[in-house]
Parts: sequence; C-alpha cells; structure tokens
Amino acid sequence: MNSQEEYLTKRVVVRATKKGMKIAAKETMDIMGYNVIALNGWVVKKFKDGTIERIKEIKSSSNLGPLALD
Repeated sequence: MNSQEEYLTKRVVVRATKKGMKIAAKETMDIMGYNVIALNGWVVKKFKDGTIERIKEIKSSSNLGPLALD
C-alpha cells in the first residue's frame, strides 16, 4: 500500500468514526439525558440543558486508575 492509499484509508476511517461517535452521542443524550465526556481536565456529565456536573478530576494520563463510566 502506498502513502496515498494509506492517507485515503485513514481519512475514510476518521470520517466514519467521527460520524459514528456523533450519532452515538446523540442517541445516548436522547435515551439517558446526559453524556459523560472529558472537559477541561475533568470527567463530567453533560446534560441536555447544557449544565455540567463534575465527576472526577483527571490528574494525569499515567495514573488514571479505574474510572467507571455508566
């Protein structure tokens, strides 16, 4: 596979992934009323009305440990 083919394949995968994540986030918001995301160094719940509830601070990527996302 040459670099042009790799670039096009990567582009297709990135585009499909973004689209899938957008659809999944919308469906989750419709069903549960919130999404769990990382925002400004925190794991937060983002609700339909735009309010945000902090769950846990992200100290560094090397010591995250177990983090349950419901």
